[in-house]
Amino acid sequence: MTSSSTREASVSPTGGHPTGAGRPAGLEQSRSAGPEQSGPSDPAGRKATASLVTAPTAVTASSPETAVGLDTRIGLAVHGVRLTAPVSRRAGAGPSDDGHVLLGGRGVALPIVATSRYEVSGNRLLLDGTDLGVPVQPVRRPRFYDLRTADGVPYEQLARLHGADVLATTVLQTCVRYREPDRCRFCAIEESLRAGATIRRKSPAQLAEVTEAAVRLDGVRQLVMTTGSTASPDRGARLLAEAVRAVLAAVPGLPVQVQCEPPADLAAIAELREAGASAVGIHVESLDDAVRARWMPGKATVPLAAYEAAWTEAVRVFGRNRVSTYLLVGLGENPDELVAGAERLIGLGVYPFVVPFRPIAGTLAARDGATAPEAAVVADVTHRVAAALRAAGMRGADQRAGCAACGACSALPEAGG
Repeated sequence: MTSSSTREASVSPTGGHPTGAGRPAGLEQSRSAGPEQSGPSDPAGRKATASLVTAPTAVTASSPETAVGLDTRIGLAVHGVRLTAPVSRRAGAGPSDDGHVLLGGRGVALPIVATSRYEVSGNRLLLDGTDLGVPVQPVRRPRFYDLRTADGVPYEQLARLHGADVLATTVLQTCVRYREPDRCRFCAIEESLRAGATIRRKSPAQLAEVTEAAVRLDGVRQLVMTTGSTASPDRGARLLAEAVRAVLAAVPGLPVQVQCEPPADLAAIAELREAGASAVGIHVESLDDAVRARWMPGKATVPLAAYEAAWTEAVRVFGRNRVSTYLLVGLGENPDELVAGAERLIGLGVYPFVVPFRPIAGTLAARDGATAPEAAVVADVTHRVAAALRAAGMRGADQRAGCAACGACSALPEAGG
């Protein structure tokens, strides 16, 4: 990952990794099982219950969290790091091209950049060779990655571990807006499909099976489900609702966040809550219409008024601070206007998940040479949005599931948001 003149950065996983794990038996979905009742069993007779959500995670922190300075966290988010991590992801929906580690005891996803001044060596974070005093532990490759469904699909192609204990999946890996004239320039949702790293559509039964295994074997504590947009009026929301119902029949009590475009039929939002989703993400990325037209021409045809209507309905249905949206720093939006927009969202009860843009492989932005924003701009926006969140009493961790609850891709947790 580095040139011959630079040593390769690496981290050593904690704990052992059993080999030869067998595939769990087919799920016997018990729809009447409540959060404290038994669910399906595996060949060894062990039960999958909601209490498994608190099972040991795939990585064991050997010490309490070590404070990581906001400047360091943002520097890593913007400039990346040289490391080799057992759990990483390339292309696909959302942030990728990253490695998953415990940074000072907290699960984070760090962009892997071979030319970065940051590196991990001997489980320590270095900057230009100087130890910054921050321990780094890798997230161990999860056990469920070694399993397959009855029809031979590797679990790793159905869902991926994110951070230390979050399971993430893209239910539909295609998007109606992925033709180049309509595509979001920062998105690579179909690139992992083209590479054979995933399948086009994950069935509810497949997602229930892989989630049960991830909870039981690797201590997963929450699930994030996103989807490519569809041409139907619900824009994919009903696909998510079907999947949520199946997953919660297999693992009652597991917090689940769903993510989709604003449905043209707002009744779909209530259906997501009725299916059992704990939180919802309706991601706008930018509140500036000129930026939206330039960076996401297809999504920009959905007016901001439709987003506000969907956020308002989602807050009514899910509750305050159970609704979130991505805001990307670095698309050209005025920072003051971005912060003002975030404050308006907070006033609605919507959590603005502030993340720096980064040009990931396979995107139009990377092809065209777009670069990450200045770290100082990201720090300024993050500071101010975190202060507004604190003033409103909104913490990402309180969402129970989703990107804000995980926090692996943002510096907002370090800033107190």
